[in-house]
Amino acid sequence: MCGRYVVTNAVLKTREIVKSAISVKDTYNFNASPQQKLPVIKSYTNGKTIENLQWGLTPSWAKEKKIKPLINARLETLKEKISFKNLINNRCLVVADGYYEWKREKIGKHPYYFTRFDNKSMYFAGIYKYHQFIIITMQADFNTIDIHHRQPVIINEKDLNNYFDLKKKETSFLKSYKTPKLKFHPVSKDVNNLINNTKELIEELK
Repeated sequence: MCGRYVVTNAVLKTREIVKSAISVKDTYNFNASPQQKLPVIKSYTNGKTIENLQWGLTPSWAKEKKIKPLINARLETLKEKISFKNLINNRCLVVADGYYEWKREKIGKHPYYFTRFDNKSMYFAGIYKYHQFIIITMQADFNTIDIHHRQPVIINEKDLNNYFDLKKKETSFLKSYKTPKLKFHPVSKDVNNLINNTKELIEELK
């Protein structure tokens, strides 16, 4: 799963992709977490926008006080789950620099920071409902599965329009999609505390 990520200067990085930014300003967030309002790209008939939505989707069948918002949706069961099957045409792309994942070790879990091997921006496949969004995950690639068995579905920039094309059944498109190669390194456990939000969080732990 993906439970934390990094996003910096989202407006600047998407200026060649989107037509307008709606209430989004360039900021640095090295510890983006659920229930925060974070930048996503949405597609309309007159062009793409970047907007802030809240990470975490409360299912329509659940009362908000009794269940935590869901933050990830498995690609493999996206069309089967009652929480998501009616949202598969509500597609968005989550803008990110990289993401964190935790590896289980003998003395607990240790965080790692993942980025693209080519250092380009990441675009996580997502779906949304009103002001909330959720990240779609898939089986981890062979070179990252040792850290965690799941990872976000990452769309290459040249394929963004394919993801937004409602004529495509996105689950079929994504299941056959070749995600970009990733690299990763261990980082400090300071990322575990949401109070911490500095560039030092992504620095490699020696």
